[in-house]
Amino acid sequence: MEDDRLTVTVRDARGAADGTYEVTCRPSGGSHRDPAGACRALEQNTRWGTDPFAPVPDGSVCTMQYGGPATAHVTGVWAGRPVDARFDRSNGCEIERWDRFVPLLPAAGG
Repeated sequence: MEDDRLTVTVRDARGAADGTYEVTCRPSGGSHRDPAGACRALEQNTRWGTDPFAPVPDGSVCTMQYGGPATAHVTGVWAGRPVDARFDRSNGCEIERWDRFVPLLPAAGG
């Protein structure tokens, strides 16, 4: 869908990954350093009837591990739906959720 456009703001990712980036898909473009890879990650996580950006469900049992201070905020439109999603690496569930979106979001260590 040509209206799919996301803004990704990354903070505290340690390295060059911090900043705000635009991503458009079909065709891939924007200021993201790997728009084609970002679009592939988005496509791989998109399933009919589910929100690919849904937060970790309340009450989830997650490993007690810390993936670092990085945070990300993704806003815009994807698959014709508004997006306003926040990501962090505060526990195993959040790390897994983040990692599903690499390279839209930077890999651990930036």
